Amino acid sequence: MANRSTVTEFLLTGFSDDRDMQILHFVMFLFIYLTALVGNFLIITAVALNHHLHSPMYFFLVNLSLVDVSYISTTVPKSLSVSLTNNRVISFPGCVTQVFLVVTLVGFELALLAIMAYDRYVAICHPLQYRLIMSRSACIQMTAASGISFLLHAALETSFTFRLNFCGTNIVGQYFCDIPQLQMISCSSPKNNQLLILVVGLSLSFFSFALIFTSYGYILSAVLKIPSVQGRYKAFSTCTPHLTVFSIFIVTVVFSYMKPKALSSRTVDLLSAVFYTVLPPTLNPIIYSLRNRDIQEAVQKIPTKIKNLVA
Repeated sequence: MANRSTVTEFLLTGFSDDRDMQILHFVMFLFIYLTALVGNFLIITAVALNHHLHSPMYFFLVNLSLVDVSYISTTVPKSLSVSLTNNRVISFPGCVTQVFLVVTLVGFELALLAIMAYDRYVAICHPLQYRLIMSRSACIQMTAASGISFLLHAALETSFTFRLNFCGTNIVGQYFCDIPQLQMISCSSPKNNQLLILVVGLSLSFFSFALIFTSYGYILSAVLKIPSVQGRYKAFSTCTPHLTVFSIFIVTVVFSYMKPKALSSRTVDLLSAVFYTVLPPTLNPIIYSLRNRDIQEAVQKIPTKIKNLVA
């Protein structure tokens, strides 16, 4: 990735220049970060220690938790460091790495949500063939294919972004290296890059969105045909956590990247970025824990399971 720019480092935008507000931001973000880590690792541990949860649905849930941990760890620790030390510098390679990881993990999360929607479709619409269709090898292949696709996508978007020349200001108008803000401070025209990124991003995202909406279209049709109210509720309740997680993820991302320019300001841009980088990884484990009795029981058994393993 040859870059001939004169910029060797970038300056991230903090949430405030006031020292008291910086400390408040540090405390709040540290609490949110630890909550996200604990919640996601509890789900991973609960599934790993309980064999009755070794099913496709929980396999994807564990992968979603791993992605969420990686996602929030890509941006928040640096922001905590900025607030604590007031040192806003991020190196050029560090910025490249952050862009690459954010794009990869956002795409991978969307892909996992699409696969999880397909999993619920098979479970509800083809229950007798569920084990055959959602075999262990099929689950691993779908997850690996999604991961590789979005790694390549992220490499492409990152290379497009850092082919631009950065020879003027090096102040990124965000608390992490984000592609739109990097394009804004480049010395060369970003129009071609923006078009390429839009086309590639939409092409990959289209399949995920199509799979999600098609799956839930069939699910809704199948559920409405169930004669009993209790049966309909039981069938659809298995989809509620996934629908909630997907809605939060999509609403926050769409608002961040497609909000009207009239609403754009430093404060709004910072807060909207927090919504899609911090909110989903923090809320996902809470939503699945509150809506899934099997996860609740498995989490409660963790101390006993660990005690038996040690003994």
